[in-house]
Amino acid sequence: MSTFGQNIDVKALGKVAVLMGGRSSEREVSLMSGSGVLAALQSKGVNAHKFDPSEQGLDQLKVQGFDRCFIALHGRYGEDGTVQGALELLNIPYTGPGVMASSIAMDKVMTKRIWRFEGLPTPDWRMVASAEETVAAFEALGAPMIVKPARDGSSIGLTKVMNAEECAKAYELAAKYDAEVLCEEFITGDETTCPVLGTGANARALPVIRIVAPEGNYDYQNKYFTDTTQYHCPSGLPAEEEAEIQRIVEKAFRTLGCRGWARADIMIRASDRKPFLLEINTSPGMTGHSLVPMAARATGVSYENLCLGILASSALDGEAEQS
Repeated sequence: MSTFGQNIDVKALGKVAVLMGGRSSEREVSLMSGSGVLAALQSKGVNAHKFDPSEQGLDQLKVQGFDRCFIALHGRYGEDGTVQGALELLNIPYTGPGVMASSIAMDKVMTKRIWRFEGLPTPDWRMVASAEETVAAFEALGAPMIVKPARDGSSIGLTKVMNAEECAKAYELAAKYDAEVLCEEFITGDETTCPVLGTGANARALPVIRIVAPEGNYDYQNKYFTDTTQYHCPSGLPAEEEAEIQRIVEKAFRTLGCRGWARADIMIRASDRKPFLLEINTSPGMTGHSLVPMAARATGVSYENLCLGILASSALDGEAEQS
């Protein structure tokens, strides 16, 4: 992976739009990611420009003569297949997974259903549509239980429920962000994440990162705005555990039809050291606290080369299938 992003003809990339901001609940983080990507690409000589879809219509990408897009949008209207579909119609290649893979990965329940069908480990879950159903899910899944929106990211709207009395408030919070609410078995153990770069048979997992958050609370604040969370890369895990995580992450990536890049979150159950896939992010963060750049650095790939290599992988769905 150390040569990733090298020997790329920058001029052949043309005029590049870095899509950032947008309308999702993760707008603030997206602006941070996009600003970092934009600066990195410009430092490499790419003709790159900021483009915020909340400020101008996507049709302007064609009007202004953009040749490709680096998607640094997070959440809805950014990594849920909607902007990918628009770019397909505009015939403008873009970074990351295509329309179907993006839309499936954004829906945590659909993702879990596919992974379970394919024999990949993921925590047990229930879909709920009311506070009462959340209590019933708690009785089935036990404590602790995670309650979160089925189609949002960055731990927004997430609650760790310890008793039945907390279920109603947890449901109401998650329902503010999505009509579909997911209750998930909480896996006690090591929290890890693992990025993947590439497409098809060439997709390869980067080193695993082990995350140690204050009091085990890796929430929105601790992800992006504090320096108290510890990130270990190398992970410090036994070699066989790291290799197993990388194996299931690569399979999870390919199973959903992802391409270009993504990052999967995994919990390792303390009782038996079994890894469980939580979700996969198809437009991962690229901020100063972000984890894909950290894993890439461990393989000798700079932030600038990482951005350039991801941009060079941009494609349309049909092109990606043929590559």
